[in-house]
Amino acid sequence: MTSQDTNDYQSIFLEDRPLMDVRAPVEFEKGAFPKSQNIPILDDLQREAIGTCYKKEGQDAAIALGLQLVGADIREQRLGQWTQFVKAYPEGYLYCFRGGLRSRTTQNWLQEQGVNYPLIKGGYKSMRTYLLQQLELSAEQIPMVILSGLTGSGKTHVLNKTRYQIDLEGLANHRGSAFGSDINDFQPTQINWENKLSIDCLKYRHHYPDAGLLLEDESKRIGRNILPDSFYLKMQQAPSIFLQRELEQRVAIIRDDYFTSSWPLYQQQYQQAGEEKFSTFLLGSLARIKKRLGGVLYEQINASFTLALEHLFATGESNLFDEGVRLLLLEYYDPMYQYQLKNKQRKMVFSGTEPEILAWVEEHLKTIT
Repeated sequence: MTSQDTNDYQSIFLEDRPLMDVRAPVEFEKGAFPKSQNIPILDDLQREAIGTCYKKEGQDAAIALGLQLVGADIREQRLGQWTQFVKAYPEGYLYCFRGGLRSRTTQNWLQEQGVNYPLIKGGYKSMRTYLLQQLELSAEQIPMVILSGLTGSGKTHVLNKTRYQIDLEGLANHRGSAFGSDINDFQPTQINWENKLSIDCLKYRHHYPDAGLLLEDESKRIGRNILPDSFYLKMQQAPSIFLQRELEQRVAIIRDDYFTSSWPLYQQQYQQAGEEKFSTFLLGSLARIKKRLGGVLYEQINASFTLALEHLFATGESNLFDEGVRLLLLEYYDPMYQYQLKNKQRKMVFSGTEPEILAWVEEHLKTIT
């Protein structure tokens, strides 16, 4: 132990302290924290073997097996990696699952090398519990206002122009529609998503204790990530403001966000296979909502997008997507929005253009008592 060992979880997350996670990789992959790096004391097989030994023969036998499995060469390798981390992040902490044997062993081995590095009391389990409690508290305490608008209104763009916001789609790495996944289809695990959301809310409460919070109107599921019940319920009960945008402006925003900006990324990552990958992504995303579109409308939009893809690959121009996007908006997304609006109890307190929305937010959200 060191005198700097801590259970001040709030400071750790508010200050973005670097964290050295010495749990096994399988534990880290299930869930960790945004500023953590996995440098395990035991690999997955070693952890499993020691866990089995502990259950059958007790702690002393498990410790003995651990020392046997982590021989001199492995120990030296681990120490080298840990020492590098400590030098790079002297302000950080180390942790294991409960702040127990693995943390203390790591700390002791480092001390034998003349390196003192603090651990987090209670480990991952206590920090995770703290963040879940704080997320509930945030849902209860933060006054929320919901930014609504028809699909393609550019809500995320507007959201990111104000300080009084948390970008849920950004945290989930998903743009919240059938076409919303990123090029690598990467989203955080549900645990990591909840941890990131909780930390962002904690920071928001700390930096803007009297302010309201602007959130984009979202369904409970954003891609594969699911909003916690209490947080989503608070959003459903919150007042809303409506972003006005003309149809052709919406078409242009969708074209730029989903086609003009995405195609170069596919070219860069996949090179010669870029055309196939981009076509598969776009037409596959459309096919996933085929039943909801209906056969005739699906065939119309699919044909339009296929022609637009050929034009894009030949000329680099994305303007032919407009026809299919317009059909999607008028025949699918707009009617769906109107249907959902009828089934929501949310009170709309303001409606305006982008500049008007931003002015309203600045005036009304900076202090809510």
